[in-house]
Amino acid sequence: MISRVVQAIVLTAFVASAEDSSFAERISQRDFPSVFQAWHGATPRAGADATTMQALHDLVFLHPSMIHLQSEAAWEGTAFDFTPASIAQAKAKRAALRAKNPRLILLAEIRYRDAPKGFIPEEAPWWKREADNQFVIGWAEGGYRLLDVAHPAWQAQVAKRAKAVMDTGVFDGVMLDWWTDDEPRLQLIRQLRAALGNTALVLVNANDRSIPLTAEYVNGLYMECYRTQSPADWQRISETLRWAETQLRPPHINCLETWSHQSRRDLHLMRAVTTLSLTQSDGYCLFADPNELPTSDHLHDWYAFWDKGLGRPTKPGVLRPDGAWERAFSGGTVIYNPAGGSSVTVRFNAPCRSRASGLTRTEHSVNSNDGDIFLHH
Repeated sequence: MISRVVQAIVLTAFVASAEDSSFAERISQRDFPSVFQAWHGATPRAGADATTMQALHDLVFLHPSMIHLQSEAAWEGTAFDFTPASIAQAKAKRAALRAKNPRLILLAEIRYRDAPKGFIPEEAPWWKREADNQFVIGWAEGGYRLLDVAHPAWQAQVAKRAKAVMDTGVFDGVMLDWWTDDEPRLQLIRQLRAALGNTALVLVNANDRSIPLTAEYVNGLYMECYRTQSPADWQRISETLRWAETQLRPPHINCLETWSHQSRRDLHLMRAVTTLSLTQSDGYCLFADPNELPTSDHLHDWYAFWDKGLGRPTKPGVLRPDGAWERAFSGGTVIYNPAGGSSVTVRFNAPCRSRASGLTRTEHSVNSNDGDIFLHH
């Protein structure tokens, strides 16, 4: 007869496996293209409400307050309990999103590197200060102050808060901004993983850099790529994304974002980031406003190019002899043509419809620093 201890161990393993499976199924069984939301959303389409627009995205990360989660504590950074009413409201919002998009992954931003005045007490030892005791500014645009990421007690606070947020049952994991692959963050993420366990998803914003030191604790890179002016920039992004797809902790949730240069109508750039993501990862993409605009960061349009229809990938992407990347999906073929080359010609045995041009034929061309989705029907 199996002992109660063994039964408990088996049950715990079963529950953890079920949770893993839930994440893995939502991530691996979704259709493509797959777009994510970084804090702020897409401009509403005609007749669509905010929930409908948000649910178009397959992954959303935001600050807990943006989904109505609130604490009665005086200081957000030390708030480990949330009001029952706000938890119920946040769960209702999550349910409404999942009803419209069952594959959606929802992550909470956990602030740890900088924060506004009032986040923790003024006299708290976790603020970074100058020699003259003045606060160090961490994010000038928002007036945020730097926090002492290396302080062991602050790391414990961050891990405790992350667990408290996850314990509400609203989120599938957490997102950590401003990620640098250094020793303080290694110690922080070890504490965070110990608090959250193995099943919670962890996304970090490392821009276009790889993170070998902390890779084993992280499920995905949020690649907020602000450098996209040269072919070398796009090559670096491509290499980092492919690294993340093989070196991070599964299941992978890599999120690739680039910004417009002139306007949201830089459609070739939107297609480039979308098709780069599709051909070189199973991740999520976003094309958004640059941060220097006076509006909220990461606002974007929803493009018809992002509408579902590709199905799921049937094989890995391959680098073609002409320098373009190609990948087969159950509903079509994707071509990404990197910057710095020349136009490429794509030929099919049967007519395929180009999402970029709307034309249906057996031969298409794709310009450099551009990409296209070709549907089988």
